[in-house]
Amino acid sequence: MKVAAIIQARMGSSRLPGKILKTINGKTLLEYQIERVRQAKAINQIIIATTVKESEEPILKLCKEMKIEYYRGSEEDVLSRYYETAQKFGVDVIVRLTSDCPIIDPEVIDKVVNYYIDNRKEVDYVSNTLERTYPRGMDTEVFSFKALKKAYNEAILPWEKEHVTAYFYNNPNFFILRGIKSDQDYQSYRWTVDTEEDFQLIRNILCELYNIKKHFLLKDIVDILSDHPEWSKINAHIEQKKQ
Repeated sequence: MKVAAIIQARMGSSRLPGKILKTINGKTLLEYQIERVRQAKAINQIIIATTVKESEEPILKLCKEMKIEYYRGSEEDVLSRYYETAQKFGVDVIVRLTSDCPIIDPEVIDKVVNYYIDNRKEVDYVSNTLERTYPRGMDTEVFSFKALKKAYNEAILPWEKEHVTAYFYNNPNFFILRGIKSDQDYQSYRWTVDTEEDFQLIRNILCELYNIKKHFLLKDIVDILSDHPEWSKINAHIEQKKQ
C-alpha cells in the first residue's frame, strides 16, 4: 500500500505571487515544507502536483534538485490534477497538503495518516480540518484513491473541482468522514502563508527556531510565540480566503 503526500503547488497567488519560492536564510518555503514532510514516518513518497503553465518551471527545477517527483495538470481543476497524479504514481492513500504550510509538523501528519490507516475499512476521509483545533498551516487530509476516483467522476460544481475534497464533506451520505482534534485548541494561530504579513511571521519563527532545533514541532512553535506574543499580532488581522 503506497501512502503518498501530494502537495499542490503553483507560482500564482492572488495575494502573494511566487510565495512558495520566497526565501528565508537562503532556503525557499517549499524546501522547508518538503524537508518537514520527509520527516513524517507514515509517508512513502512525496509528489508535487503543479500546473502546465510555463511559469511553474522554477518549481520543476526545485523538484529535480530535491529529487522529488512531480506531475503537471489543470490549474483550475485541482481535483483532476490530484486524480491524475495519484493514478500516474499508483498511489493507494492520498495525503493532501498545500504548499503554503512551510512549518507543518510531521507528527501531526503522522497522527492523521495513522488514524486513517488503522481505520481504513470503516472510513473514507480523515482530516484535522473538519472541526478546526489545529493552527492553519497544519492542515492534513487523508483519503483513498477509491474515494478520490468517485469524487473525480461525480463532482460537477466548479468549486468542488477547485478545492479537491469539497465533494467529500458536502456528501456525507456517500462518504464516511472522521475528524482529528488536537489535545488543546490552537485554532487562533495562523501559520499558513498567503500574505506578506504571514510571511513575516513565518520568517520570525524559522529564524528563531530552525538553527536551534531543526526538527521542531508544534509545541516548540507555541512556546516561541509565548515568548514573543507580539509576533502573532503581525497577521492577526488577515482573513482566510473563502472557499
